[in-house]
Amino acid sequence: MFWQEDNHKTSFQIPDDIVDVLFSLVCKRLPVDHAYALSAALQQTAPWIAGDDSGVAVHTVHVAGSQNGWERPGHGTDQYLILSKRTKLTIRVPKQHTAALIKDLAGQTLDVAGCPLTIGPGKIRQLSKTTTLLSRHVASVPDATEAGFLDWAAQALSDQGIRVRKALCGKMTLLTTPSGMLRTRSLMLSDLTPEESVRLQQQGLGPHGKLGCGIFIPHKGIEAVGKTA
Repeated sequence: MFWQEDNHKTSFQIPDDIVDVLFSLVCKRLPVDHAYALSAALQQTAPWIAGDDSGVAVHTVHVAGSQNGWERPGHGTDQYLILSKRTKLTIRVPKQHTAALIKDLAGQTLDVAGCPLTIGPGKIRQLSKTTTLLSRHVASVPDATEAGFLDWAAQALSDQGIRVRKALCGKMTLLTTPSGMLRTRSLMLSDLTPEESVRLQQQGLGPHGKLGCGIFIPHKGIEAVGKTA
């Protein structure tokens, strides 16, 4: 008898040239729309983050939709997230910059739109080879319709050597910046290969990574994204 298993998924080793650094934090609340304020505060504390060659992408801070009777408010700079002790600040960065990132940020207190945020110790976490990924904010061509957004995403992913098999996008979300409102949509991709998944996490999709755009994270399933394409 001849029997050959497909060990493609189990044999793939995740490269560690790009990693996430998870910082503990002490912060009571943040505006729901805090992407620009958080990015600006981080760059003020560690100016090298602003450089195009830093490779830094800043995850927006996320909390559960409801907890202890608290319901997540609508999106806006005048609405607030209530943070728990388990909430983390996550920054995606090339491995060679992790020591500088932890040294410059740990112990610092940032002013994020009037909310004090104290950063604790940082812990390095590898990227995931999960084959379903979600980005909460992807910035594409301005004024793109849902169909136009998906067409743009499919082409951009193809240019990165990533084949789109299943994709769902969510409704438009506006991020506040000094130059105006930045239009974004959530995007979930499923049935990626482990190699594609890691490549997408490493490279991101589209501009404004320092505002939390185009950063992909593991997700349990494609059913929960909301609006189908």
